[in-house]
Amino acid sequence: MRVVIAEDLTLLRDGLTRLLEAFDFEVVEAVDNGPALLPALLGHCPDVSIVDVRLPPTNTDEGLKAAIAAREAIPGLPVLVLSQHVEPLYARELLTDSNGGVGYLLKERVSDVDQFVQAVHQVAAGGTAFDPEVVAQLLARRKPLAGLTPRELDVLRHIAEGRSNAAIATRLYITEKVVSKYINNIFAKLGMPPSEDDNRRVLAVRMFLDA
Repeated sequence: MRVVIAEDLTLLRDGLTRLLEAFDFEVVEAVDNGPALLPALLGHCPDVSIVDVRLPPTNTDEGLKAAIAAREAIPGLPVLVLSQHVEPLYARELLTDSNGGVGYLLKERVSDVDQFVQAVHQVAAGGTAFDPEVVAQLLARRKPLAGLTPRELDVLRHIAEGRSNAAIATRLYITEKVVSKYINNIFAKLGMPPSEDDNRRVLAVRMFLDA
């Protein structure tokens, strides 16, 4: 699986490279600034990219802008954003389309190797992987989606964090069958009929973040 990394801190950039290569990823390019990121993404069209939000020269939002521009040029290009802080606006902006393949993790999560590698695979496969702290702060700032019960919102939160039905069932101490029932209820209440084209889980997460 081919990866592009964008991180200005040398130690973290090299650490991510070694970590991913240890799990059989191929790091095709690792850049340390915003202007170099977009050409790298467009040139390599990687299976997944790992991008710091703030990159030189201004250390504001170069990483995010480059990632969004790349996804506009290559719809669905998988992007996993790393940030030092929770910045909900960036999380929502990543979900401006329904193609999926997006994630937002705090850098501290990289220390949990299994969780981080799982998130990379989840995003590369077209899913979502949002840090629990990001999701929690989004929930704290926004009103619940109208019509969803607290339990359904809880299930939707776990979906936003990139968990499978089995993982959600384990977390909530219920069966996968019950999880599927909750998810079907969520889709129905959000006006998402079955479709072969749309990833309803991604669309539901987008509505969750934009509500």
